[in-house]
Amino acid sequence: MAEGAAAAACFSEDDFYCPVCQEVFKTPVRTANCQHVFCRKCFLTAIRESGTHCPLCRGSVTKKERTYPKRALDVENSMKKASGGCRCCEKQVRFSWMRQHYKTCKKYQDEYGVSSIIPNLQISQDSTGNSGHPTFKCPLCQEANFTRQRLLDHCNNRHLYQIVPVICPICVSLPWADTNQVTRNLVSHLNLRHRFDYGEFVVSFFFFDV
Repeated sequence: MAEGAAAAACFSEDDFYCPVCQEVFKTPVRTANCQHVFCRKCFLTAIRESGTHCPLCRGSVTKKERTYPKRALDVENSMKKASGGCRCCEKQVRFSWMRQHYKTCKKYQDEYGVSSIIPNLQISQDSTGNSGHPTFKCPLCQEANFTRQRLLDHCNNRHLYQIVPVICPICVSLPWADTNQVTRNLVSHLNLRHRFDYGEFVVSFFFFDV
């Protein structure tokens, strides 16, 4: 009993940190080949964008995994048993409930709540008058008219060490967008989530919300 409690106490939020959404896992799943863990929704969303590869290391992902990723039950169980301090109010919360806590934690909302910097999205037109790829405004410096790749290059060159809670303009442009989703580290988020163009990879049929 004491050993179990000691083991649970060894965990920190970083142990349950999704590399895509950069939040505590929600329904964690694990890739079979490279053993990387993601939120189920984050993994499926990333797979729709990037095709057949792990969103983190580009390792191969089986066809079955792309639709039915294997749940990381060991991680789920650890999250139910282990507790950690809220990064803002330091209240001890079970990791499985941490996301719920953040929704009601005033200090967290004050620090990471919806940013006042709302991205301006513009749709560029090609020479034939048809809609082309969207262009984006950088939420860190307000420079505008970036394509997805140019925004990545710009942020990596100009804002690599700038950690400011903002809303990702690329995420907002996607069909499943949550316009209130705040990203704590935009550069890391862009490099993990938006290395590929959604329009080049998405399959045009209905996906269930997961």
